[in-house]
Amino acid sequence: MKLKNVLIAVTDMERSKRFYHDLFGLDVILDGGDKVIMTEGLVLQSAPVWEEAVGGKVIFRNHAAELYFEENNMDSFVEKLEKMERSGGKVEYVNRLTEHPWGQKIVRFYDPDGNLIEVGSGR
Repeated sequence: MKLKNVLIAVTDMERSKRFYHDLFGLDVILDGGDKVIMTEGLVLQSAPVWEEAVGGKVIFRNHAAELYFEENNMDSFVEKLEKMERSGGKVEYVNRLTEHPWGQKIVRFYDPDGNLIEVGSGR
């Protein structure tokens, strides 16, 4: 058995597709309207459809999970975040660029719906 995808609920599908494409370079593989499969195994699901499927309310910003990406050029990635902010996009940080004692650099922030994202330097 192997893990195939990670699904996150979103409130605005078009905004989320743009966010994950523009920031991480993910492309849409299959667009089903309320459910979109992107490269790297990320699935975006419309929050109302997900609530119906699970029989409960989506709780954004629950801090129970994060999407983790690795980046070999953290300075370039942080510049991309800053450029997004300068062009009017909102980036809400949990941790700005930080370096762990073992040398790994990380930055944590939320996607437009409050899903937690961490980007860490490759080892």
